Amino acid sequence: MTDEPLIETLRAFMAERDWQQFHTPENLAKSISIEAGELLECYQWNSQADVDEVAGELADVLTYALLLADRLGLDPEQIVRAKLERTGQKYPVEKARGRSTKYDRL
Repeated sequence: MTDEPLIETLRAFMAERDWQQFHTPENLAKSISIEAGELLECYQWNSQADVDEVAGELADVLTYALLLADRLGLDPEQIVRAKLERTGQKYPVEKARGRSTKYDRL
C-alpha cells in the first residue's frame, strides 16, 4: 500500500482500464445497490457470515460509493460529517440513547 490517497488509487485503476466511461452516476448508484445485495447475501442463511466474503463485498460497496462521490464532486468525509450533524439533531442523545425508535416518535 502506498501513501497515495485511496481515491487517487481508484482513479488510476479505472483509468488504466478505461472504465470511467461506464461510471455515470446512475450506473454507480445501481452498482452500489447490486453490491449491497451481494453483501446481504453473505448473511442470507446464517448470521455468522464468512468475514473474508463480507470484506470483499463491503469493499465493492465502498469502492462504488467512493467513485460516485468523486464523480459528483463530493467529499466523502464532508458529506458524512454533515449527515451526522443532521442526524444528531433528529436523534438527540437524551431521547435516542439505546432506542431504535424513529425520530418522529421519540
